[in-house]
Amino acid sequence: MKRVVITGLGAITPLGNTVESTWQAMIAGTSGAAPITLFDASRFRVQFACEVKGFDPSAHLDRKLVQNTDRFTQFALVAADEAIRNSGLAIDTIDKDRVGVIWGSGNGGISTLHAQIADYARGDGTPRFSPFLVPKMIVDMPSGLISITYGFRGPTFAPVSACATSTTAIIEAAIYVMLGYADVVVAGGSEAAITESAVGGFSSSKALSTRNDDPQRASRPFDKDRDGFVIGEGAGAVIVEEYEHALRRGATILCEVVGHAQTSDAFHMTATHPEGLGAAKGMRLAIERAGLKASDVQHVNAHATSTPKGDESEITAIRNVFGDGMKTIVTSTKSMTGHL
Repeated sequence: MKRVVITGLGAITPLGNTVESTWQAMIAGTSGAAPITLFDASRFRVQFACEVKGFDPSAHLDRKLVQNTDRFTQFALVAADEAIRNSGLAIDTIDKDRVGVIWGSGNGGISTLHAQIADYARGDGTPRFSPFLVPKMIVDMPSGLISITYGFRGPTFAPVSACATSTTAIIEAAIYVMLGYADVVVAGGSEAAITESAVGGFSSSKALSTRNDDPQRASRPFDKDRDGFVIGEGAGAVIVEEYEHALRRGATILCEVVGHAQTSDAFHMTATHPEGLGAAKGMRLAIERAGLKASDVQHVNAHATSTPKGDESEITAIRNVFGDGMKTIVTSTKSMTGHL
């Protein structure tokens, strides 16, 4: 098996439109939550979200591409470009047949779909749909356009696994590199689901926090007074690379992927198992495959969305793996970014 490392990062989040600005806001404890501006939410039960701020796609993409892509794809292209530049990949000389793109999204182009259906509903019944409706909406458009932009001809596809989609993309990328199927994979995910239909749907299922009077303190993972998640948007990208390939080109190695796992609860359509069985199994498998012990793990960045049942299930899983007296630090960045 090949060794796998991470050599580049890219991000656009409710905290900043680059990795550095996001990180600086995060270590300052900044919340990205604020009243919704992407649509009129005045009649909605939930009126706030973690939006990406100050994003002008035309500052990064040409006019035609902006017109023909959904917001989630625009986020993807910008984050992927930052990661590629951060990695120092020589686009002109790299073997592009050995570079892939694995990029996911849980919701895809939901804002495009919503806008087209709303226009149709307001009309006289005559179907008038954009020829770009489906291309703008489908989940694999970011992976395809990243591939086209840079000429990458390796494995290119889009995993979809709800909240775990971006992690799934990174794991799949690592597997392709481990098996020698690719030297480099651009991996990540993007979401832009702050729309009437998504906010309304999550709100009706009682999944969202309703702290309209205090948005910045609404996302509170593991807190006893948590009342739901805060919907967010953005994108994150990593460059997954074969270790020797990275060394040969003098890349800065940020970290190594030493263990991974994918498991399922097989329990409920939307709820995790109350005892966190799938999560616990996944952590144990990842630790085992890395050749480590639970006591070796210093930090867990939890899913922890701030929902009453979900957080309880997850902390139960963490305790089952690391023990009640664990010294492992557990954090959740969703307190600042919302649920991306």
